[in-house]
Amino acid sequence: MPRILNFYFMALKWFVVLCLVGMVVLVFGNVVLRYAFNSGITESEEFSRWLFVWLVFVGSILVLQENGHLGLDFVVNNLPRPLRILCLAVGHVLMLYATWLIIAGTWVQVKVNLHTYAPATGLSQSLFFGVGLIFGVSTGAIFLWRLYLILTGRLDRIISVDEEMAALKQAGVK
Repeated sequence: MPRILNFYFMALKWFVVLCLVGMVVLVFGNVVLRYAFNSGITESEEFSRWLFVWLVFVGSILVLQENGHLGLDFVVNNLPRPLRILCLAVGHVLMLYATWLIIAGTWVQVKVNLHTYAPATGLSQSLFFGVGLIFGVSTGAIFLWRLYLILTGRLDRIISVDEEMAALKQAGVK
């Protein structure tokens, strides 16, 4: 199973890279066409905006998986262990609820916009909103896994990326 997850997150990383490259090519190409040839690609602005939205949502999944979001973990990490576990569990339950709200709202938006088409590209607007489903399901799975680890006692503190990297260097892993 970890191999599948590693492949999934690697595919998401490459997708983010492709979104960024696509945005740069579309926007820069459109600027060159406008100034050098007095023309442009009508679809480039709309499609680059879509790529940006997908980049942000998919990038947020990756940052959550790597535990790189900003947070006030020093407050929770300094609590006694039972209270720390309780706070982490309550926090993860609340984040699962927020993720459920994102999934439910996105599903409604996808259904409503299924037959609404973007003005420049002609693509279904449900593709624009569909990234919320990928985001919600992925982050929901991450939160469920972490809640399971918290409730079984295997995760009792939030470890930041810097602490994890320092621990790996200390262990001799590059």
